[in-house]
Amino acid sequence: MIPPETHLQIGSLLFDGLDQIDLTGPFEVLSRIPNATYRVYAKTTDPVRDVKGLKLTPDATLAEAPQLDVLHVPGGFGQEALMDDEEVLGWLQQQAAGAGSVFSVCTGALLLGAAGLLRGRRATTHWASFHLLPLFGATAVNERVVVDGSWVFAAGVTAGIDGALRLAAELRGDDVARAIQLYMQYAPEPPFDSGTPERAPGAILDQARRAVADITARREATARRVAGRLGIDAAKG
Repeated sequence: MIPPETHLQIGSLLFDGLDQIDLTGPFEVLSRIPNATYRVYAKTTDPVRDVKGLKLTPDATLAEAPQLDVLHVPGGFGQEALMDDEEVLGWLQQQAAGAGSVFSVCTGALLLGAAGLLRGRRATTHWASFHLLPLFGATAVNERVVVDGSWVFAAGVTAGIDGALRLAAELRGDDVARAIQLYMQYAPEPPFDSGTPERAPGAILDQARRAVADITARREATARRVAGRLGIDAAKG
């Protein structure tokens, strides 16, 4: 736990085509951490749209960001367009090097992988991209939230809330995380038990896999190319 008198700079990466819950779910938690400043950073200050069209506006540009104590990297379909973006990848490398904690949600883990930051780490991501993690040198762990030292990885979309609460506890203690959870009234009781590939009915899982087949294929091709750039043996993935 970090001493409560130590002010924290918390920042999230924003990009076009992200999944907004990867950002806004953790925002509900991270923005309530005591004695902290939370801001959203992007390549420009122009508004972007999430994968379903929700408009979001960054607070400042990447270049204007201070050294963050907590770096949050969301995912979504738009992640694929950034896998070779030198400005974004360089920013992630710089921020991760100085941050006390790094937190990825969903395919934000793939962006960290493209930046060469997953080597030797235990990580997770969205179920449709889970098999790609070894291509970035990571050990894939099939859990909703994976903690590797000061790094926290959340699986798909809503898992970001769980990961953010875990991170809040690491930063400010369990009681702070519990208080935030209570304020949010975060006590999920989903109407269906279909939230993971292991629990979803076979027909639903097949339909879901078909729906993301194109982006999954593109992500795999990109991951293998990035593995070559990073000198990682893609045959092991």
